[in-house]
Amino acid sequence: MSLSFLSEMQVALPEYLQGTARFQNINKMITFNSSWKQESYYELKNILLHMRKINASDVDFGGPGSNSKVWFRVYGRKNPSSQISTYTEDEVSAILLSILTDQQKVLLFNDKNVDFSLSLILAKGEEASRFRGDIYYERNSLVANFRRINQELFTIESLEFPNIITKRFNLKYEKSGLFLITGITGSGKSCTLDSIVDMNNHQNESHIVIIGNPIEYIHRSDKSLVRHREIGEDVISFEEGTYQALRQDPDIIVVGEMRDRKTIATVLEATDSGHKVFSTMHTSSAIDSIHRLIAEFPPLEQERVRYRLADTLKVIVSQKLIPNIENKLVMCKEILSVDDSVKAAIKNKNIGEIYQMITEGKKKGMISLEQDLFNKYKQKIITKETMINYANNKKRINQLLKY
Repeated sequence: MSLSFLSEMQVALPEYLQGTARFQNINKMITFNSSWKQESYYELKNILLHMRKINASDVDFGGPGSNSKVWFRVYGRKNPSSQISTYTEDEVSAILLSILTDQQKVLLFNDKNVDFSLSLILAKGEEASRFRGDIYYERNSLVANFRRINQELFTIESLEFPNIITKRFNLKYEKSGLFLITGITGSGKSCTLDSIVDMNNHQNESHIVIIGNPIEYIHRSDKSLVRHREIGEDVISFEEGTYQALRQDPDIIVVGEMRDRKTIATVLEATDSGHKVFSTMHTSSAIDSIHRLIAEFPPLEQERVRYRLADTLKVIVSQKLIPNIENKLVMCKEILSVDDSVKAAIKNKNIGEIYQMITEGKKKGMISLEQDLFNKYKQKIITKETMINYANNKKRINQLLKY
């Protein structure tokens, strides 16, 4: 038990109340008792402060699955903490409800889930730290995940892209087209996007519109005017945000995620009209990304979409964060840079041939995930087992080992 008012709160809560009805009653109690709400709020701040102290990327707590413990992900591994108090389900409910707005609570109770961004000053004299929050239901209990948003940007140079690819990202050298950063959840896609935005912000006189769910890193306008629009707060959807951006005189549009056909169609419309668009997808390779984009559309539309995609797609980066020999994380990536051969392969339904083009495209800045993994293995950054485990193409990795 961590909250001083838990016993008093539970006495006032009928035992038969469960789920949303119980959460709503807890919400009323902490709303009308400001000291309870403040204590709950500071309890969350302590959890997030510890999260930063141990350099964790994520924290999870609440629900039967947590066994009353707080779980942290540090360098890719998620474990329960022995340094943070255990919490009852009612304590978790009070802690989480203490930081939500009335509108967010309505969404939570209606949809059983709410996503949001959170800015908190964790220590006196500091600037606010930012987190991405997700609160949801598990077996009629409230559960939360908070992801720490790194406030120190990686420079584009530190991500070790070939110079020819960095130039393609730069508005100075390429004015339009679709640029995709792909990978599974937690693979660093947002960090890569923010590094690209940062480079353009400091090097080009332009207008950058960022549409996020939620907005993570906040860029301060430098040479570029940078606008941030958060789903649910400033605009209702990625599709609507992209469509509206076309009327806002942008040079670069950043769409946080292309997760459905309508958003993909609107993004293709934006690139057709001559804008430079960066976005992300949850795919593990360049070829998977192309297949996924086309497959989102009905069969009768796929021919037209394939031609539009071939003409507008510029670069796909598929990345993974994998453990190195020091048990920290290192980024490995696959890079596809679209040229005439790749365009022809997409238009002629020969997408399977693109992998070979990637492996042979070093002069154009291309590299397969397997080549990048093998290079890091040769440099003794990762182990042989890690290289094999994280490869998409196990046959190709074995060929590289033989050669």
